[in-house]
Amino acid sequence: MAVSAARRMVAGSPGPFDVAATAGLIPAISTDGSTYPIEKLDAHRRAVKHLAISVFVFSDDELLLQRRADGKYHCGGLWANTCCTHPHWNESVAASAVRRLREEMGLTLDLQPTAIIEYEARVSNDLWENERVHLFQARVDRRTTRPALNPEEVSHARWTSLASIRQDIVADPDAYAPWFKIYMSRWSELGF
Repeated sequence: MAVSAARRMVAGSPGPFDVAATAGLIPAISTDGSTYPIEKLDAHRRAVKHLAISVFVFSDDELLLQRRADGKYHCGGLWANTCCTHPHWNESVAASAVRRLREEMGLTLDLQPTAIIEYEARVSNDLWENERVHLFQARVDRRTTRPALNPEEVSHARWTSLASIRQDIVADPDAYAPWFKIYMSRWSELGF
């Protein structure tokens, strides 16, 4: 069977599917550790454990932060790590990290996996994150790395030292996404 770029087989499914039609489906995690497809907003409304990725791009001792676009479905206008997303159903976490870094920040970098952590956080009045997050990092020279921000996803970006981030979170915690504050509080677990 020929497989085009627009169609491929889902393991265990009866036939091919349209990748675009499954973009709203993400991998949820059963109690036995297996995954199953769930609609992204449903996972967040019901706090269902699901897979996610977070990317951290460093230049020396500085981290590239993004300010989420105001129109995002949750946490719009808040500062976070370089990028985050959920893998599409049947997409690897590594491919998801590369895809989302390119989509949000306009960067194609050599990403290295660092750790897997789990957390839960309320991200709006009716949405929760309950995630098993695969973390990735890249080390770059900020003088030659030029993000090209997607304005539908990201309103601003800045390079900031970890010390400055910690100070700013204490001074203005409401300016940061809940998961990023968790990452900063659990920094020693992240493998950077």
